[in-house]
Amino acid sequence: MNEPSMTRRAALGGSLALGGSMAAAFLSPAVAATPASTRKLDLADPATRARVLAKVKGSIADELVYTFTRLHLYLWLNDGNLKPMLSMQNLSAASWKPLPNGNYAGEVREVGVYTAFDTDDVVDHWINPITGDRREIWQFVGGPLSVEIGPEGIVTGPEATLKPKDMRLDVMAGKVLVPNQSAFSFPNPFKPEQWPKEAGGPIFYWDSHYFFAAAVDEVADPTVSSALSTVQFQNMVSFHPWLGMGQTPGRTWGKGLGTKLRSLDDLPRGARLALEKGTPEIFDLGNWKQPRIDFLEYMQKRRPG
Repeated sequence: MNEPSMTRRAALGGSLALGGSMAAAFLSPAVAATPASTRKLDLADPATRARVLAKVKGSIADELVYTFTRLHLYLWLNDGNLKPMLSMQNLSAASWKPLPNGNYAGEVREVGVYTAFDTDDVVDHWINPITGDRREIWQFVGGPLSVEIGPEGIVTGPEATLKPKDMRLDVMAGKVLVPNQSAFSFPNPFKPEQWPKEAGGPIFYWDSHYFFAAAVDEVADPTVSSALSTVQFQNMVSFHPWLGMGQTPGRTWGKGLGTKLRSLDDLPRGARLALEKGTPEIFDLGNWKQPRIDFLEYMQKRRPG
C-alpha cells in the first residue's frame, strides 16, 4: 500500500484512507503549568500517555467504539481554487481491548457513503468535470485492520502501510489536544494500458492530518474508559480509480469533522439512512468476517472489458 496485480499489503494501504488513521503523541512543554485536574494526568510517564491516547482515540476497555465523520471532498487540479465535489458519510466501528502487556488493541472496520456535496442525499453517479463521463460511484468498505497503542507509540498490523508520525500532545483550556500527521505512498497497481481512465501516475500518494480533542476531566477520570472526543481531519489523496481522472494532474482534498458516538443512537438520521442504503455491512458486524480491501475489490469488479 510493485507488481501489476495488487498485493494485500498494497491494497490495504490504499483502503485505510477515509477515516481510521492514528498517531502517538508526546508531552507538550507547556504541560508543567496546568491546573490540578490536568496534573492528574502524569504525561511524563509513557504508559500514562499511551492510556490517554487510547482513551481519546479509542478505549482502554473491552468495548466497541463508533466514530462518525462527515468528509467533504474537493478536486485540486494543481491550479486555481478547490472545486467542491462530493461529501461522504463515514462511520468506523472499532473493537478495543486491553492487552496483558499493558497496551491497547483495536480492530477497525470502516465504511463511507458518497452523497451530494454537503447533503445526506445518496448518489450513485458522478459527472467527471474534466472528461464529461458519467462515472458509477464506488462506496468505500475496508477492514478489519489492527491497531495497537503502547508506550512506544502506535503500531499497525503488517497489512497496513499507514505510518503515523508523532506530534505534540497539548493540554489547554481544559482539553486534551491530540494531533497526528501521516504521509505515505505506494506503487499504483492500476496501469494505463489496462486502465486508461482509472490509472493515474505510477505512484499513489496519501497524506492525512488528524486532530482529536477531549475534556481533560473525562480523560483523567479513572471510571471513564473511552473519552467522548471530537475529531477533525484533512487528507490529500491521489485520484481514486473510480473517478476516471486518468492522467489529469492533481488530487482530491478532503476535510472531515465528527465525533465518537456514545451509541448508534447518536448517529444523525440522514447519515444513518445513507449508510443503511449504501454500506449496511457496518450495522451487521457479526457477519463481517472476511477482510474487505477497497482497491482490490474495485480492481476485481470493475476491470475494463
